[in-house]
Amino acid sequence: MGIITMRLSKLPGYGLPELAFWPQPKYERNEWSVYCLKLRTDGTLAWYRHFVDRGTEYRAYGDDYHSYVLAKERAIELNNGVDFNIDDLPLSPEEKESLHLKVDKALTAKKRLMDEEELMLSVAMKRHTKDPRLSSDKLIIKPVNENIRQSLFEALSTMPYLHFVTLSTFRVYLQLTGPNTWEWSNAGAREAKIGYKERIARGFGLSGAAHWGKTKATIRSMLLPQANKLLQHASVKRMLDEALCNGQKVLVSGNFVFWFEDKDQIGWSVKAVNDSEITSSGNTLWKEGTIISKNHGRIVVLPYTKESGEHVRGYTKNAPNDGNALPRHKTEYVELPFEVLDGDLMIGLLGELNYE
Repeated sequence: MGIITMRLSKLPGYGLPELAFWPQPKYERNEWSVYCLKLRTDGTLAWYRHFVDRGTEYRAYGDDYHSYVLAKERAIELNNGVDFNIDDLPLSPEEKESLHLKVDKALTAKKRLMDEEELMLSVAMKRHTKDPRLSSDKLIIKPVNENIRQSLFEALSTMPYLHFVTLSTFRVYLQLTGPNTWEWSNAGAREAKIGYKERIARGFGLSGAAHWGKTKATIRSMLLPQANKLLQHASVKRMLDEALCNGQKVLVSGNFVFWFEDKDQIGWSVKAVNDSEITSSGNTLWKEGTIISKNHGRIVVLPYTKESGEHVRGYTKNAPNDGNALPRHKTEYVELPFEVLDGDLMIGLLGELNYE
């Protein structure tokens, strides 16, 4: 656990109502810290790092873990124990409903963001499991940096595709500048974040130093054909058959949608989720909503609720660079309810795929 020499009562957000928990990366240490969504005195919500009280007067212990899986388990445990009741606040029914929606939106957005990056990391590493690994003595570093050789070797043994490596123990940032040649500099917050993104991006042939939003959009497009291969898995076929028997034709898992079409015997296909409308200000996923498809777009915008309480049905469209989606005839519009599956499902399933 990260330690801060300060009274708990002096930490940012101390004493504010705790409404939800979820982890996010601690870039500088290559760890995961649990964060807490708190209600501030001005009525707004904000994420604060969560600390654990271990009875030490002048020390606060961060709720930190070595993996996303462990941090996620801790967050789920904390979410199950949240005892603050928004309905007890001296607010109007409309204000209470709005606050419930904002909390749901903030937690949903955080979950989807972190789950997606963990999925991308899992696939990135899987793509390179058969890459050749260099022996430690083949790494070219300056004699003055000899003490970091073993740590660099261990990092590249796990992810041989990296061009940027952050070694948190030494607070060092290394860059590949030639064949097997590594140059180092001191690692600050910027370099640590590039090191985190590099582990995902470079696994798909992209750079961790590039625009992160554009990089992730490219990776989503690259993952979609692989996700379609899941339709051939016996376990997935069984899951989809059971869903169909229960009248379910749209299943959402992470940033992918299993979509069933009756017409022309198309059957099941996989589409991508678009979160831009859901995660924009004041909107949150509407779990009881429906999706109406007026075209054959490969992107699905899930139903969401505006801060005003207005429900917006989901719809399909194409990605920005795809051109207009092929329209359906009005008599062939499809309106379907959807089911949200465990986000870990796609991590497990895509991890089983064999990559070239």
